[in-house]
Amino acid sequence: MEPVIQEEITGCGIAASAALAGIGYAEAKSKANALGIYAADTSLWSETVHVRKLLRAFGISVSPKETPFESWECLPDKALMAIKWRMEQGKPFWHWVVFVREGGEAKVLDSKKALKSNVRRDFGRMKPKWYIEVSN
Repeated sequence: MEPVIQEEITGCGIAASAALAGIGYAEAKSKANALGIYAADTSLWSETVHVRKLLRAFGISVSPKETPFESWECLPDKALMAIKWRMEQGKPFWHWVVFVREGGEAKVLDSKKALKSNVRRDFGRMKPKWYIEVSN
């Protein structure tokens, strides 16, 4: 699985969905927009409903619940994760990333454009709040 770089400052949910679907950002954005999902909508990174809807449209099954993060070792082989979680004016916000374990190797696919590498293994620096298990 490869990282997809977000083309909009608020497009991390769309980019994470694209990475899971194995498509590019533009194609994922087009599908999201057709579903009424737009990167500029702040609920994209303060609610899970939009990303779940987009993933469902791609035929990707995810857990119906958010599971609190306990440790990297306890994560399933594929998960959508909330990092940089914070409260702003009483509303939660986070950055969407994808955790994947392939061939025994764990990595995080982070869509942020400014990163030197979008494949991250600096697990101690990331502070996940919770994750959504991805079934397929």
